[in-house]
Amino acid sequence: MEFRQLGESSLRVAPLVLGGNVFGWNVDAKTSFAILDAFVDAGFNAIDTADSYSRWAPGHVGGESETIIGKWLKASGKRDKVVIATKFGEDMGEGRSTRKGYIQRAAAASLRRLQVDHIDLYQTHFDDEATPVEETMAGFGQLVAEGKVGAAGASNITPERFTESLDASKRLGLPRYESLQPLYNLSDRSEFESGYEAICRRETIGVIPYYGLAAGFLTGKYHSAADADGNPARGPRLKKYLNARGSRILDAIGKVAARHEATCAQVALAWLIGRITAPIVSVTSLAQLADILKAPQLNLSAEDMAILSAAGA
Repeated sequence: MEFRQLGESSLRVAPLVLGGNVFGWNVDAKTSFAILDAFVDAGFNAIDTADSYSRWAPGHVGGESETIIGKWLKASGKRDKVVIATKFGEDMGEGRSTRKGYIQRAAAASLRRLQVDHIDLYQTHFDDEATPVEETMAGFGQLVAEGKVGAAGASNITPERFTESLDASKRLGLPRYESLQPLYNLSDRSEFESGYEAICRRETIGVIPYYGLAAGFLTGKYHSAADADGNPARGPRLKKYLNARGSRILDAIGKVAARHEATCAQVALAWLIGRITAPIVSVTSLAQLADILKAPQLNLSAEDMAILSAAGA
C-alpha cells in the first residue's frame, strides 16, 4: 500500500479516505462499525467527517457521525491505526464561523464526540469571509500549540482566500493549510483545475476531494433522468451530469473498465488517485466498500488516463 504525505505535515494517508457523512444518517451504528473495521483491516487509514454530519436529517442536531466514529474508536482500540479528519464552520445553530473563539469551542465539542485527545487533520468546512484569514489561522495555531490538532486543512474556500491564508501563515509564523478538500472528479473538473491545482502544486498542498464519484453518477448506474428519479436522495445532483458530455465520460469509463475487467467506480477513482493525494469515498454497505477498495490496485496506463481525461475535457 502506497501512503502519501499530506502537504508538508507528518500525516500520511493511504490513497482512499473513508467519508463519514453517512454514519448515523442512512447507515446505522452496527453497519458503520463493520465498514470502519473492514476499511482499516484492509490497510487503509484515513477517515473524514464533520461536526455538522448529519444535521440536515429530520431530528438530527449534528455530531451524529463523529459520535459513531468515537464509539467505534473506543470499542475497536484502533485509534493508533487511523488519521482522524473532521471539519468545522458549517452552521451548527449560530451561523457559519471560522472565528478564533468559535474554532476553540467547535474543536472541544468534536474531541468529546470523537473520544480522542487530538484531531489529526482539522479543516474549515466552509469559509467565513467576514473573518480575517489571520484570525482563523491564529485559531488553528492555538489548537496546534495545545496539542489538540495535528494539521489544518480547508474546504469550500475561494482560491483568493486560500492563497491569502497561506500567505498569512507564512508571514505570521502560523500553521498553514496542509490540505484542500475540493469538489473534484472526472465530471467536475473546471473549478479545481483552473483555480486550485496550480496553488496546491506550487505550495505542496495535499488534495483530498469530495464527491469522487459525482454523487454516484460515475458508477455507471445512472444514464437517464428516470434513473436519477429512482434515487430521491441523489436525483437532483445527478441530473446535471445527464447530458452529452456525461455520456462521453461514461462511455470512456466503460471502455477502460472493460480493458481492465474492473467496475466503473474503480476506474473513476483510479483516475483521481493518479492525479491527487486521495479521494474521499462514502459507502453504505460492505459490498460497496469491497468494490472501491480495489481502485488503488488498478494500474491505469498513460493511454487510459488520456482517454478518460479527454472525455471530460
